[in-house]
Amino acid sequence: MSKLKADVQIIQAGIFSQWDSQSTELPRFLKATVHVPAEIDIEFGFVTRIKKAKNQKLRYCIYHPDIPDADGNIRAPFDGEMYIKENDWRFYLGDTIWAPINNKTGNWRMTLELNGKVVADKTFKVHLPSELPAG
Repeated sequence: MSKLKADVQIIQAGIFSQWDSQSTELPRFLKATVHVPAEIDIEFGFVTRIKKAKNQKLRYCIYHPDIPDADGNIRAPFDGEMYIKENDWRFYLGDTIWAPINNKTGNWRMTLELNGKVVADKTFKVHLPSELPAG
C-alpha cells in the first residue's frame, strides 16, 4: 500500500497579532508582506495548511540574522520538532523582535521539514523603520 504524500501550503505570510503560545488559536493575520519593520514585539511569520500527514514529525527552524547573545556569541537557529495533530492542520511558525532592534535587521528564514525534506520556506527581511521599502 502506498503512503499518501503530504500536502503543505503556506496560506498566509507576513505580520500577525501577538501569538499566545498557550492558546490553541492562531494569531490573527494583519498584513501580507516579507518586509518587516524592526519594532519591538512585532509578530511575523507564516501559517501553513498541512494535509495527509497526521502523526508525522514536523521539524521547524528559524534562522536569525547574526544576532549575538548576552555573551556576544551568535545565537544558534531556533528549531524543534512536533507531531502533526490532524489530517487537515494549520500551523503557525513565527517570531518577534525584541530590544535592541538595531541588531535584529537582516534576513530571517523560516522552514518546515517533513521526512527530511523542506516543505515550506519563507524569508522575511527585517528593516529599521527608516529603511523600509516604499509601499
